[in-house]
Amino acid sequence: MRTAQTEEYLEFARTRTGPLYRSACLLTGGDTHLAEDLVQETLGRMYVVWGRRRAGLDNPAAYAQTVLVRNFLTHQRRRSSRERPTAEPVEPPPRPAYAADDPHLRVVLLAALARLSPKDRAVLVLRYWEDRSTEETAAALGVSPGAIRTRSFRALDRLRAELGDALPDLVEH
Repeated sequence: MRTAQTEEYLEFARTRTGPLYRSACLLTGGDTHLAEDLVQETLGRMYVVWGRRRAGLDNPAAYAQTVLVRNFLTHQRRRSSRERPTAEPVEPPPRPAYAADDPHLRVVLLAALARLSPKDRAVLVLRYWEDRSTEETAAALGVSPGAIRTRSFRALDRLRAELGDALPDLVEH
């Protein structure tokens, strides 16, 4: 028999799965399988705290986003998460030039995000995709707002360097 609390959690999970998945795809640089795993882990952790701390969760959606980012960063710290066996070394393809309205723009941006460090990706996704404030991002990542401002500035510079001349409209300073 389902309780009202379980129904409330299931409704939360139904409404937040899509947004969590989109954020996870950005964090993982387009690795949809890892994104699905991260969302599943996040929803599992949310279920555990739902009954115990539901009354103390002012904003469950923001808390779930924080759990997602922390799951991602924990996964990235594991050595095995960065190993990708290949038969031969893979050379990156030359960067094609894309117009700002080109449908392949998302692929180029995901690839550029994937080449950033996990913490840089987390900061950019929280600040610019999730539209969180510096203070909210700092709280989610457990660092000071000044560290977020510095990391945002440096991560955007790295992203601009990754994009190079391929997207001049997006990388202007």
